[in-house]
Amino acid sequence: MPKPINAITEYRNYYLPPHFPVLLLTGEHWRISDIPSDRLHFHNCLEIGICHSDSGFMELYGERCSFHEGDITIIPRNVPHTTYSSPGCASLWSYLFIDPHELLRRTLPSSWKNHDLLPYFFKNFKYIASREHYPTIHQLVTMIIKELKQERPGYQLSAKGLILSLYIEIYRMLLQDEEEEKDPDENFSDPSNPLSIAPALDYIENNYMRQFSIEFLADLCHWSPTHFRRIFHSIMRISPLNYVNNTRIQKSCSMLCSTEDSILSISEAVGFQSVSSYNRCFYRSMQQSPREYRRKMLQSDKQVQNMSVMEYSGWMYPEW
Repeated sequence: MPKPINAITEYRNYYLPPHFPVLLLTGEHWRISDIPSDRLHFHNCLEIGICHSDSGFMELYGERCSFHEGDITIIPRNVPHTTYSSPGCASLWSYLFIDPHELLRRTLPSSWKNHDLLPYFFKNFKYIASREHYPTIHQLVTMIIKELKQERPGYQLSAKGLILSLYIEIYRMLLQDEEEEKDPDENFSDPSNPLSIAPALDYIENNYMRQFSIEFLADLCHWSPTHFRRIFHSIMRISPLNYVNNTRIQKSCSMLCSTEDSILSISEAVGFQSVSSYNRCFYRSMQQSPREYRRKMLQSDKQVQNMSVMEYSGWMYPEW
């Protein structure tokens, strides 16, 4: 039974340090309940999970896919989903959250423009890679997790190389599955499908620093502005304008932590036309001023990784 559209309410944003935009969540406490969530969620980055035990289900676009011990799940940013275990089980997981654009943009050739491989996912709908059919992907994920856990000298450079190899293997996997190819236009045509606003979400993510209208975003999705606003809000539980501003706030948080640029310069760099508008939007999202945020973040690196950046912070512990 497809989930109702109003179940899609959570945006989980993870802070990924600009110098090494990778986060590992692992440990015995990362067990997933067998109780299906009443809501889907999506992330601001690429999520790669590995199931260490038991089995269960992942829901995407109203369809249910099964997973088993050893499977790797690969979820691009802005793809709503939820995961739960089989009845009577509590599957154990480790998760990697990665910003491929920031991590690999100086490594990949310029022809590889879409670092999240979103068009290929939309085309083939390949989100679960079994250990049996894709042993190299399983091995690479396992090695990346080992490097990040042990933190031996040079571990970040080693992990980056492994992630590049993993990225290429995922790319190859998606290209190989042409027999499962589906027409992407079918997925965008249904307003009840989260993918229907994917062109707008993708454009916002890549062009937040520019000035563009809601009418332009609506045109990307082939809808009238009024219809686009209604569908966008029903899926995201936030207006298109507020989503754009929150994305800009998220990006500015990274700049506040990693640069000495002035608040005025940062506000302009992320697309705000006045510093007063930036300060107002920042306070609404963060409950503090940009200056206060920068001061607190400089006090502790640990605080940076656990700080909420938008309405919904990235979850550092399991939901159940």
